[in-house]
Amino acid sequence: MIKVYLFDWGDTLMVDFPDASGKMCDWQNVEAVSGAKETLEALSKHCKIYIATGAADSTTLEIKLAFERVGLSQFISGYFCKANLGLSKGSAEFLQAILTKLSLPAKSVAMVGDNFEKDIKPATAVGMQVFWLSPNNEELQPITDTDNVSVNVITTLSALYPNQCNQSPR
Repeated sequence: MIKVYLFDWGDTLMVDFPDASGKMCDWQNVEAVSGAKETLEALSKHCKIYIATGAADSTTLEIKLAFERVGLSQFISGYFCKANLGLSKGSAEFLQAILTKLSLPAKSVAMVGDNFEKDIKPATAVGMQVFWLSPNNEELQPITDTDNVSVNVITTLSALYPNQCNQSPR
């Protein structure tokens, strides 16, 4: 049963505009990904939500400020990044450090992200449940990664609603 959802930041919950530079909290325009608010609102009623981001130049406060600008921070319990873990995203060690901080087994945590190499593969390596957000229909059916771990492929964030959150309020 999923107790915690870890979400990637750029292009999973907030649009990562390729022509924008600097820290996202300072960008002139910021935008939530379609369905992000509804999904986080629904999931946060039964699960805790955290951000697991590779943003190397932003502090946790700066990351939170970006989420505040699009009305998502109210659903997020915390933020994990290089600044507070001392590790870069994209490795099993990064996610293992998060599991240690949360004091939860990997099977109780789901990772949601749009990048197979940086989000999905490391999460399967530590035994997390995974949801690969692939809006361009790169895959339509669940797939199996190289470690024979099932990868749930979703094309929209709203596909997460019916998943097995712990049904007691957090």
